[in-house]
Amino acid sequence: MHPEQERIFQAMEPEKKLRVAQMLYYSARELKAAGLKAQNPDWSEEKINNRVREIF
Repeated sequence: MHPEQERIFQAMEPEKKLRVAQMLYYSARELKAAGLKAQNPDWSEEKINNRVREIF
């Protein structure tokens, strides 16, 4: 982590840290779903969503 990022993170209120962590988590899930769609274009949305749930 860059020192400036670390400083900003350390200065955050706990509630803000939680919101940032949640945003990162959901962004990671969306990226994984997009990757699975690209690798498996024949998969249904349901199958993709189920696979993302299994991974996370």
